[in-house]
Amino acid sequence: MSLMTRVLAPITSNRPAQFVLERTVKQCLQLMGVGSGTDAWSSGERTMIEGVLAQTSATTPCFFDVGANKGQFLSLLLSVLGNRAATIHSFEPSSEAFSHLQSVARRDERVRINNTALGSCSGTATLFADQPGSGMGSLTKRSLGYRKLTFDHEESVEVTTLDEYCESHGVAQINLLKMDVEGHELNVLEGARRMLSENAIGAITFEFGGCNIDTRTYFQDFFFYLTDAKMQVYRISPGGYACPVRQYREIYEQFRTTNFLATRAA
Repeated sequence: MSLMTRVLAPITSNRPAQFVLERTVKQCLQLMGVGSGTDAWSSGERTMIEGVLAQTSATTPCFFDVGANKGQFLSLLLSVLGNRAATIHSFEPSSEAFSHLQSVARRDERVRINNTALGSCSGTATLFADQPGSGMGSLTKRSLGYRKLTFDHEESVEVTTLDEYCESHGVAQINLLKMDVEGHELNVLEGARRMLSENAIGAITFEFGGCNIDTRTYFQDFFFYLTDAKMQVYRISPGGYACPVRQYREIYEQFRTTNFLATRAA
């Protein structure tokens, strides 16, 4: 026990003090990006995209938007790109969400949309959601009864792998792979082994949070998978600062929506 803890323990051993401590910790975590990753427009992702663009020498950078939902990240990406040349491949398995995605994508010929999920292997799967087109739709039936949510809506969806898609569509390089697939991000990475081994993915951004409780995946899994692929992991703050995560610690297992970035290690 540290000296500070020994000094403060007696005066914080009461309900009001614990309430203040909990609120303070929560606010500090949010400023670190922990719990601040749900909204693409305010989570620091814009600055992250700008940073990726600044680092690439590609005249036509390639983006993968995996788990596009209704086009929230796509709209942000198009806003950052402006008139710059690019190729964007968006993936959304929900038929309801896909119809909304179409309305965003049809305005821009740089975007190719796919009504499918990406995973560790090809086939079909069941998409579970609390309502059609929900941004919480997952290939795992989540247990959120404590939030008065039931995942009773089911839809059969097609699944392919990132490697298979890239091979069949002639994609040789991905400048940014964005994943928001409600707890199945690791499955997407497992289906991208070839592209990762060939150093064909420049940067990866993904969410980690409550969904990973239901899929039983941990930050440890992501950290070692990505560092084994020779990538450096960063946590994205709401202001867009990419804070390096240089080694794994148990404290990073924070199941509140947080955005992370991984780039090719120098």
